[in-house]
Amino acid sequence: MKPSLPLIACALLAAATAVAQTPAPPSAAAEVSALMKAGRGDEALARAEARLKDNPRDAQVRFMRGVILAEQGRTVEAAIVFERLTQEFPELPEPYNNLAVIHAAQGRYESAYRLLQQALVAQPDYATAYENLGDLYLSMAEQAYGKALGLDANNRVAKAKLETARELNARIRAVR
Repeated sequence: MKPSLPLIACALLAAATAVAQTPAPPSAAAEVSALMKAGRGDEALARAEARLKDNPRDAQVRFMRGVILAEQGRTVEAAIVFERLTQEFPELPEPYNNLAVIHAAQGRYESAYRLLQQALVAQPDYATAYENLGDLYLSMAEQAYGKALGLDANNRVAKAKLETARELNARIRAVR
């Protein structure tokens, strides 16, 4: 017996529904992110690098690779990744921001400031860049108060401000 048209339509609808309910395989970025969250940085890096062999322009995976490198203390390599991303994808704020964090950690405050400004040009409402800009200002204040105290060791106001800036910076580091 030949199936009637309504039965064929029901079968096709059931097959289409089953296909629609089948979850898509996770993207390479999702896999890398899951590995990172699980604390499996070496595996995440290997997965990112494998993905980039086939898709070298995948900005999201390239960025994640830079984050992994930075987390592993490989800041020179991470900085290169972020620098290249800023050149190839100037509209993305995250590479500017992460590169600024690396520069600030190296005491390169002026370049960190410029990079954060570029992040904000790319995305004016990028809250993370504003937060990092505040941290940068605080580090710059600590440095300036230290220089003032170095020039005038009896300056009690500069000393109090330096102590306050150091305390705030210590609290910020403890939160991270």
